[in-house]
Amino acid sequence: MSINSSLPKALNLNVLPVYAKGITGRNVRVAVLDDGIEYDHEDLVQNYDPQISWNYNEDNSDPYPKPDDDDSSHGTRCAGEIAMMANNKKCGVGIAYNSRIGCIKMLGGLVYDLLEGSSLGFALDKVDIYSSSWGPMDNGQTMEAPGIFAKEALARGVVLGRKGLGSIYVWASGNGRKKGDNCNCDGYAASIYTITIGSADDKGRGAWYSEKCASVMTVTYSSGNDSDQMISTTDVGNSCTVQHTGTSASAPLAAGIIALALEANPKLTWRDVQHIIVRSATREPLTKGDDWHKNGAGLFYSTKLGFGLMDADALVNLAQRWKTVPKQKIDKVNGSLIENPSQTNSQKIIFNYTDKTIRHLEHVQVIITATCQYRGALELFLSSPSGTQTAILDRRPRDYFAGNCFDSWPFMSVATWSENPYGQWQLDIRDTTPLVMKQNIRSIGFVQLVLYGTTHAPSSLIFP
Repeated sequence: MSINSSLPKALNLNVLPVYAKGITGRNVRVAVLDDGIEYDHEDLVQNYDPQISWNYNEDNSDPYPKPDDDDSSHGTRCAGEIAMMANNKKCGVGIAYNSRIGCIKMLGGLVYDLLEGSSLGFALDKVDIYSSSWGPMDNGQTMEAPGIFAKEALARGVVLGRKGLGSIYVWASGNGRKKGDNCNCDGYAASIYTITIGSADDKGRGAWYSEKCASVMTVTYSSGNDSDQMISTTDVGNSCTVQHTGTSASAPLAAGIIALALEANPKLTWRDVQHIIVRSATREPLTKGDDWHKNGAGLFYSTKLGFGLMDADALVNLAQRWKTVPKQKIDKVNGSLIENPSQTNSQKIIFNYTDKTIRHLEHVQVIITATCQYRGALELFLSSPSGTQTAILDRRPRDYFAGNCFDSWPFMSVATWSENPYGQWQLDIRDTTPLVMKQNIRSIGFVQLVLYGTTHAPSSLIFP
């Protein structure tokens, strides 16, 4: 990203005050999972780290893009946003321009579960941040989750990565919004272990392509309409581009900002990073968000824009004084179906959480099994005891799948972050097909609410 000091505070993601503190990403290592990077590019060569790079397509240590293939420029563009060198009059300045950048080449060939798992766990003892701008097809039809190996790699990463502090996994929310897609149908973005990043345009609106869902934690800038600014970064052929776009461009900017926070406080755990993002993101520049609501803990949230735009200076300031969050607690509550014959197009499921183990929420999952005739017509709304109602699945008109439409699928939400979960939760399953049609929902099987959080509030919030 090209950083111009004349830009308004919001448009440069407020990184300039961080640079004034001397924080530029030193000693932080970021690996881009993509189609390769041109590591001999003038703007990348100084920061390239071969120890955190590998080519899983050809099973060798060289992650160079395919020669003379413009379609293999994606990884090089993403890498530049993070670690372009400063003051060399080339393409621009990376957000964390003194960080070390590597590439795990795993796109551009056959992608399968074992390859994904190997990529997400590569150099686990060395990589601080994994940046991923890929996932299932953004066609409004696909529901896909990590396979056995990829799922295990994410779970291992947050336990063993960064010497037990946990690897940071940054994930793009996806570009299928115009096709009615929802990133909670992307099991990678909807994992509690990943930080899901959406896009805002330079006018403060959620980008037209940026998928919304209750898993989106925050946004950074990317393009909007054709007339809007795009992202300046490195390109293949030792060249530059001013046309990098999509949520693919937003996720690396987030990875770079997180690298600044890790330099400021290397002791941050993977959960600490999520907490400080929630608390430091800003709504102020996002003037066009139409679905903001205040949750029961007083935090504003939007399924389009998460908790707001990343603010590098606010994030770093909070990171510097942050104290490690208490140990994560997990509680599970089975749901009870409430019969309502008069409402044939909707179903209600109640969860009563009466334990006192968790008093400060982080992530919430609803795991559901159901059969239907037209999956895309279903909408799911989750209401917390504090009265916060969140769409955990929106209607997807292109999704005509019939049969076992949800097979223990974990819909995830961060919208109730910091709320007290004690009391009654309610899941509304709404069928938007016309009532004159045959009932869409055939059966609802196992439904479970999974709560993640802590018994006590993070001490950094009690003693600011």
